[in-house]
Parts: sequence; structure tokens; C-alpha cells
Amino acid sequence: MISQSIDATNHNRLTDLGQRVLEGGRVTRAEALWLFELEGSADILDLLAWANRIRERFKGNKIHLCSIVNAKAGACSENCSFCAQSSFYQTGSPRYGFVDPEPVQEAAEEANLKGVTAVGLVAAWKGLNEGPMLDEVCDRIRELKAGGKTRPDASLGIIKKQEVADRLKEAGLECYGHNLESSRRFFPKTCTTHTYEDRLQTIGYLKKAGIKICSGGIIGMGETREDRCDLAFELKAIGANVVPVNILNPIPGTPFANNEPLSVMEILKTIACFRFILPRQEIMIAGGRTVNLRDAQSMIFMAGASALMVGNYLTTLNQSVEKDLQMLKDLGLDPSWDSHGFSDQEEAGCGCRENRAETETVVV
Repeated sequence: MISQSIDATNHNRLTDLGQRVLEGGRVTRAEALWLFELEGSADILDLLAWANRIRERFKGNKIHLCSIVNAKAGACSENCSFCAQSSFYQTGSPRYGFVDPEPVQEAAEEANLKGVTAVGLVAAWKGLNEGPMLDEVCDRIRELKAGGKTRPDASLGIIKKQEVADRLKEAGLECYGHNLESSRRFFPKTCTTHTYEDRLQTIGYLKKAGIKICSGGIIGMGETREDRCDLAFELKAIGANVVPVNILNPIPGTPFANNEPLSVMEILKTIACFRFILPRQEIMIAGGRTVNLRDAQSMIFMAGASALMVGNYLTTLNQSVEKDLQMLKDLGLDPSWDSHGFSDQEEAGCGCRENRAETETVVV
């Protein structure tokens, strides 16, 4: 046998950082960037092992399950470069107006039967204003709220008035999905019909109304590792409660159709880095996991994920809920997530703003 000397420098540094987070400390932006730049498989697997410990320390073995209903499909006025539903691109995506109560109730009933924590109404439009459509949205939310134990969520785009957020809260909305998508620096490459500040302002209105925030982004759009790092710190700064990590599934007809896919190890490393930066948040693996991770899907939990989007996505298919539930059972993970109102999480103002990568933006 040929013996080889092993350089334990990275292992020792990972141990120091992992232990610090386990004990309630934080990693700096510079330290997080170092984690994102790890390359060797041994170092990445070491990183995953620490992310798994951090997940178990702060989240136990509970896994938060979410599903969505495409409440209004296609013909969206925004030009998001990743989206099949944009009116700017020819993708063959379905188009229909805001749904009647029946499909929403069916989704809620199925979610209740399968133990899914939340059902989110998702609409392909720029945003929600006061008027008849807001009235109809509030009706759907009330119906979801009255339908059982499943939490009513929504992702309805840009909000420009506090009164709209207040109406959603009064109707029973508990959590609103509004992704930042990427870093402030990279965002203009994903969309030019609205701004990063529009999204931050929307989140500000929602938080003022007392609505919890589901906000994350998409990886694999051509952004750098530094962009992913900065996104994670921005999400920490706004106090996101659920952080969905989507992996680009390139759609023919969109500007990102020919993007090269990220490697499985790069995806898992990114999830683990998010767990180091966001130890108490629900890190949810959402769109693109089936096509990008394939047989490695179960490794997302070792990488630190504590939440999973189940059922089909907006315009693409996912594996069956039954298969996901079996995967969780095989791993000894419990999908019966307690509805504790995210009381175990850090809130905005915890001191994490000191690590923001960009100039401070006030969220009103």
C-alpha cells in the first residue's frame, strides 16, 4: 500500500466554523465565501456532514412540506428570464384566468390527506392591487383557512400598498412567497420589468402586516458563487422564515434555455452553505430538484435542507408525493411538521445585517 499524507487544514477550519454555528454563532461573509469555494469531494462531504449536524441541532428530524396551486397561469407581463409563463417568450405553457374555488379545495383536501403543511396559491402576473381581484384572492384564502389544518400561503407578485398586505392578513394568509431570485448584483440579468427594490418593498409591507416570509432564489442561472452567498445574507437580513432553493430547469423558449446545469455536488454544497448562513430557517428544496439531482435527491437533507416542495411545480412535473414520503420514512425523517408559527427562528434585527454584502436598503 502507498500511504499518502492528508492535509487537514480545511477539515480543521470546517470543524471550527461548524462548531461555532452549532453553539449559536454566525459565519462572516468572508468565511461563507470560503465555504462556497470548496472544491474537493472530501471537503464538500465534510461540509455536508456539518450542515446535517446544524440541521439536526436547530430543526430536529422534522421536515416541512409545502405544495402549490397554479391559480392563474401564463401571459405574465414580467420578463423573468427563467419563467415559462412570461408573455415575452414562446414556451407553449398553459394559460388560464384565476381559478374557481373547486381546484383550490381539491388541492387542500389532498394536502390534508398526505400531511402537507401548507398549500400556496401562485399567480402569474406582476402583482396584486386593490379591487375585485383582491376580493377574489381573499375569498380563496378564507376557503383554504376554513378547509382544515393546512396552512394557507400565497405567492401573488409585487405589492405596492400596505392596505393590500393588510387585507391578505385579515383573510387568513399566514405566509407569502416572494423570492429575491439572486443577488442584487445579478438580479438585472434575470428581470428588467421590475426591480430588486420592488421586491424588498413588497416584503416590507408583508412583514408590517404580520405575514411570514417565504423567500429564496434560483441557482444555475449563470450567477457566481459570490452571488449565491450574497443572496443568502440578503435573506438573513430580511428575516425570511422559509428559504426555497430552486435549481434552474431550463425551459425551451426562455433566455436561460441553454444554460449548463450545475453539478450535483455544486447544488448540495450550495444548500449546505445556506444552512451555515441560515441555521434556524426552513431551507426548502423546490423547483428543479428531480431533473437536476436525480438519484441524489435524498442527500439534500444531509446537506441541511429541512423543507420540501411536494407535488407538481407550476409548469413542470415532480416525482409523486408518495415517493417523497417514502424517501423521508427511509431516512428516519418526520413530515408531521409542528405549526409553531416559526417561533424558533431568528428575526430581522438579530444583528445579521452587519454581514450584508451590498449597501443597506430600508424595507418599509
